[in-house]
Amino acid sequence: MTSDFVISDIPTGKLNAMVKKIMAQAGVDDPEEAVSLMNSDELWVYNKNPKWTEKKRDTRFFLTSDGTSGKRWVSCLKNKNCRFGDFAESVLRSKSFKPTNGITYEIAVIGANLFGNINLSDQIINDEAKNRGYMVPNPEISCLIREKLSDDKIKEMGFERIVIMHEPIMDCSGTLAHLGTFNYDNGPWLIVNHNFHHFHFQANKSIGFAYVVSQTT
Repeated sequence: MTSDFVISDIPTGKLNAMVKKIMAQAGVDDPEEAVSLMNSDELWVYNKNPKWTEKKRDTRFFLTSDGTSGKRWVSCLKNKNCRFGDFAESVLRSKSFKPTNGITYEIAVIGANLFGNINLSDQIINDEAKNRGYMVPNPEISCLIREKLSDDKIKEMGFERIVIMHEPIMDCSGTLAHLGTFNYDNGPWLIVNHNFHHFHFQANKSIGFAYVVSQTT
């Protein structure tokens, strides 16, 4: 039977370095308080470079929200050299963009090529997600993906573009839109995607549609 004392073989110096890092990220000076925050689930650890897996012909990974507002995301992502497509900033600054804090999402990205040789629409894509029991994602997922996943990682998954299938938000042009990521030669982009009527997969087989499989606090 495995011992409950799982750190018995870890050098003290490594444990000390870990607690110092927890203290720094939690903004506390007391190591006992830092450990207490972890043990009480008031402080969470998340993976800066989320791993992804393939299940049920989709691609999955985990992301954790941190309460960042849409306006704050604009400046944060620009500081990371992310470019914004037409109207994307207006969606992030919209009152309909409502962030969460401390929620860990399991994300599933359904590839457009799953649907075969048909013209796609929002309805067809959403019906497939509903049949799988997936949930509508928060728009903040677009920003979390853009922050946590590099273009190389997204390409490794097989996508050049990931559309977040949140409830559409009206952009400054007066058109309902979904936020999404886009990989381009000059760096990462955050863009808006308008309704997918007659959206033919053969020209867009590297596009994925993101939904939520589960979420925990």
